[in-house]
Amino acid sequence: MTSHGQFALELEQRNAWEVQTEILQRSLAGLSGWIHLEFDVPRIGSRIDAVLVTPNVICPIEFKVGEGSYQRSHLNQAWDYGLDLKNFHKASHSAPIVPILVATESKDTDDALTEPHPDGVHPPVCANPDSLRKIIDLALQRYGQPSVDVAAWSSAPYQPTPTIIEAAQSLYSRHSVDAIARHDAGARNLSITSARVEQLIDQAAREKQKLIIFVTGVPGAGKTLVGLNVATKKRNSSSTHAVFLSGNGPLVEVLSEALTRDEVDRLVQQAKKPRKGTVKQKVKAFIQNVHHFRDDGLRDLAAPPADRVVIFDEAQRAWDQAMTANFMARKKKRPGFTQSEPEFLISYMDRHSDWSVIICLVGGGQEINRGEAGISAWLQAVRKGFPDWHVYVSPDLTDSEYAAGHAIEDLQGAAHVQTDSALHLSVSMRSFRAENVSKFVKAVLDCEQGEASRILQEMQSRYPIVVTRDLTAAKEWIRSQARGSERFGVVASSSAQRLKPHAIDVRIDVNPIHWFLNGASDTRSSFYMEDAATEFQVQGLELDWACVTWDADLRFTGDRWNYHSFRGSRWQNVHKPDARQYLLNAYRVLLTRARQGMAIFVPTGDERDPTRSAAYYDETYEYLRAVGISEI
Repeated sequence: MTSHGQFALELEQRNAWEVQTEILQRSLAGLSGWIHLEFDVPRIGSRIDAVLVTPNVICPIEFKVGEGSYQRSHLNQAWDYGLDLKNFHKASHSAPIVPILVATESKDTDDALTEPHPDGVHPPVCANPDSLRKIIDLALQRYGQPSVDVAAWSSAPYQPTPTIIEAAQSLYSRHSVDAIARHDAGARNLSITSARVEQLIDQAAREKQKLIIFVTGVPGAGKTLVGLNVATKKRNSSSTHAVFLSGNGPLVEVLSEALTRDEVDRLVQQAKKPRKGTVKQKVKAFIQNVHHFRDDGLRDLAAPPADRVVIFDEAQRAWDQAMTANFMARKKKRPGFTQSEPEFLISYMDRHSDWSVIICLVGGGQEINRGEAGISAWLQAVRKGFPDWHVYVSPDLTDSEYAAGHAIEDLQGAAHVQTDSALHLSVSMRSFRAENVSKFVKAVLDCEQGEASRILQEMQSRYPIVVTRDLTAAKEWIRSQARGSERFGVVASSSAQRLKPHAIDVRIDVNPIHWFLNGASDTRSSFYMEDAATEFQVQGLELDWACVTWDADLRFTGDRWNYHSFRGSRWQNVHKPDARQYLLNAYRVLLTRARQGMAIFVPTGDERDPTRSAAYYDETYEYLRAVGISEI
C-alpha cells in the first residue's frame, strides 16, 4: 500500500491512539472518575478523542499528535466540543466544563484556567503531555463540590439540535433523523412526523394512491429537516425515489455546496481522489431548485417525472397564476400559460399512472415576495382538478397564519381529506436555548406588548436579546458572545435602503455560499460582518448569533406598525395589504434566524438628512425597550 492508502491511514490512526493512551494512563493515575474514548458527537459527525468525567468537572480532551503549536482551528474544535456537551448532553447541562487541547510536541502550556462564561464552559486550556495532569488538577481544585453523577453520565441522553447545514450533511452521509434530533418528553418531535410521512408514502405505493401531505410547523421547528430525512431515505430506491425541491435559491445553493464539500472531504479521508464536479452532480439529483423541476415537466407534457416522491420546501412560496404566466411569457417558455405553479406541479406528478406523493412543507407567516400564492393555492388546485388525490393535512393548517382555512372548508367533500396531528411540528429546534423565540417575535410583530414581555422574561436568561443605537456596540456584543466556530453575521431587510450611512447596503449581491460556509478568514463570510444578508438570502438557514439591523421601512407608531418603501429620494407609504404583509414577514424571518441570541440595532437618525429623521426610528426603539429588551 502507498502512503495514501487505507492501510496507511489506519496505521496512522492506531499510532495516534497509542500515543494518546500512554499520555492518559500517565496523567490520570490515581484520579476518581471515568474516561470515555472516541465519544460520538452525531450532530457534527465527529468524535471527541477523550472525555474525562469526574464528580466535580467534565474535561473534553482533544489531542493533536505530532503538533508543536496550538492552532486557532484546533482551539475552536476543543471549544466546540465543550459547548456541544453543555448544550446537548443532558448530564452535562449543570456541570462545569473545561475543554483541553493537547499538542503532543509543544513546549508551551497554559498554567492557569481562564474565567468561565456564564454557562460554565471555560475557554480551552492548552496543555502538553507533561502539563495535562496539572491542568486537570487545577480544574478539580476550582470545583470542589460534586455536580456530576459519573456512573449515570454515559447513559444520559444526547439531545442535539443541528443547524440545517449540519443536519443535511449528517442525513446525506446515511445518519438517521433519530441520531441527530432531540427527543424532548411531550414534544411533537421530528421522529414522529418523519415516521408518519414515511408510513403514508408506503401506503401510497402499496395501495396505488396519489397523496398530497401538508406538514406545518413553527419557524425553526425542523420542517426542512423532515423533508431532507425522507429524501435521503428514499433517494436510492428505484421504486420510491425522492427529490427535495425548494424555490429558495440561496437555500438550495448553500445546502448543495455544503453537501458537496462534505462528501469530497469524506472521500479524501478514505484515500480516494474525488472530482468535485462528479460529486456535485450526485448531490443535484437529491436536492434541486423547484423551478428546474418545473421546467423539466414543460419539455415533454406527457412524460412523468423520474421521481415518485417530491418534497416541496416552503410550499407556501409557490407562484400564483399571474406570476407563473408572467414568467412563462417573459422567458418565452410557454406564452398563454393558465396554471398556477401548484396546479402545474400536481399535474406533473399526476402523470404517473399508478401512485405518487407530494409532501408540502409549510411555514406560517413566511411569504416574503410578490406572487407567492400561499398554501391555499395548493388546496384549490386539488379541488379544481385532482379530486381523486388523497389529502392529509396538519390540524394547524386552519390557523390564521397559514391563510388556508377557507380553502380547506371548500375542499371538504370534493376530495379525500384527512387531518393528522402527527403532521405538525410545534417546537422550535433552531433556538435550542429558548423554544419560545418564534412566539416572542410573533407577539412583537403583532404589537402584543404584554405577551411579548411575558415570553421575554421566561427566555432572556437562556436566549439573550439586546437593543442598541450603536452598530459598533452591537457587533462587539455579538463577537463577545460567540465562541469556538459559532457563526454570526449582520442581517437587514431588503427594503432597508437608508442604512447606507452605516455601511450597510442591501443592494450588494451577497453570495450565500461564501456568507454561510466560508471561514472567519474570508472577508466574504458572515464572520466579517461587513455584508448584510437579507431575508431572501437567509430564509431557511440560520446563524448562532445575529445582528439584526432595523431601518425606517417598518416603523412603530403609537400602537401599530407603519409600512414604507424607499423610492427615488424619499420614503413612500405602502398601501397594498399583501406588500405590507411581505414587509412584516421579512422582519419575522430576520428576527428568527439566530439560534442563541441577537442584538438589534435601531439607528438614531440624523436631522440633517430628511430620509433618516429621528422620528422614523425613535418610537421603534422605545417600543422594543418597553417590551423589556435590554439596552447596551
